[in-house]
Amino acid sequence: MKKLWISFLFIAVFATNTSCGSKRNITTTLPGADTEFVKGADISWLPQMEATGYKFYNDNGAAEDCFKILKDHGINTIRLRTWVNPSDHRINGHCSAAETVAMAIRAKQHGMKVMLNFHYSDTWADPGKQQKPAAWVNLNFEDLKKALYNYTFDVMTQLKNVNVVPVWVQVGNEIPGGMLLPEGSTDNWPQLAQLLNAGHDAVKAVAPAAKVILHVDQGNNNPRFRWWFDNAVKNNVRFDVIGMSYYPWWLEGKPDYTLSINDLGNNLDDMVARYGKEVMVVEVGGEDTREQNTYDMLVAVMKKVKAVPAKKGLGVIYWEPQGARSWSQYPLSAWRDDGRPTKAMDAFLAK
Repeated sequence: MKKLWISFLFIAVFATNTSCGSKRNITTTLPGADTEFVKGADISWLPQMEATGYKFYNDNGAAEDCFKILKDHGINTIRLRTWVNPSDHRINGHCSAAETVAMAIRAKQHGMKVMLNFHYSDTWADPGKQQKPAAWVNLNFEDLKKALYNYTFDVMTQLKNVNVVPVWVQVGNEIPGGMLLPEGSTDNWPQLAQLLNAGHDAVKAVAPAAKVILHVDQGNNNPRFRWWFDNAVKNNVRFDVIGMSYYPWWLEGKPDYTLSINDLGNNLDDMVARYGKEVMVVEVGGEDTREQNTYDMLVAVMKKVKAVPAKKGLGVIYWEPQGARSWSQYPLSAWRDDGRPTKAMDAFLAK
């Protein structure tokens, strides 16, 4: 998740540690894996936007379903966050299991694949905050693991019951410092590993072919990723895909993407070489008022992911492209004030 743009607080960056670790070649390709390059969008705000009367318009200015507009711009995958017991706040709430299921059904109706993103919180979970759901606060560690497993299993089962099985599932959202703090902090990797494996096992119990993603921010920061995933492997964490966020706008000084894009590419390649895992940019975004620059950045990111050896670069997902600033105050959407997509969305149509 982005650093809370609502209050525009900038989140302090975690200090990164480096660990050399030995090379590992772990085969993770699953039988029957989908080979279509993922061109995705996280549109979890959409139900709230529609409920408040926001109207979406296609490139020709005609009112149209947001799903249709996205599909016509090359989007083939929808990423959905889910929160445990969210409020009904317009921006910081919703995303309940029931709402997630309803959105997943719509995605399937439009011929799109689904990625599910468990935040394991009642609201935003990201590098600056990983608050436990209120109902889990007083649980001891063993009961916390059970709650995580049962909740994950239940949401996955609800999706399976409506014939929408996610192709990918994130166990945690942007977790460089861990999740479900303080118990799941990276200060206590053995406990964090148990929580991550509980989520992994619950996903696989319902959908054995679903690929479990572990997600860390700053995809251009190789030392951060080596430290984190060296520890994950050392503690026998089970996962299939390494997920990255890449937001040049959130880096110190808001540098242009051209100054970090090669670092992203090198990190993608290194993660595959070092751990044998598939990789994906599960969150990306650029400033809405710099349409050409964001277009160019998206083209460059997709090129880097497609260049990953052995076709282990799975795809790229834009975070809330439809979340227009006029509605959300979020500066990194790909939508204009007139309700139409910006030129940036055409990047997903580029060859």
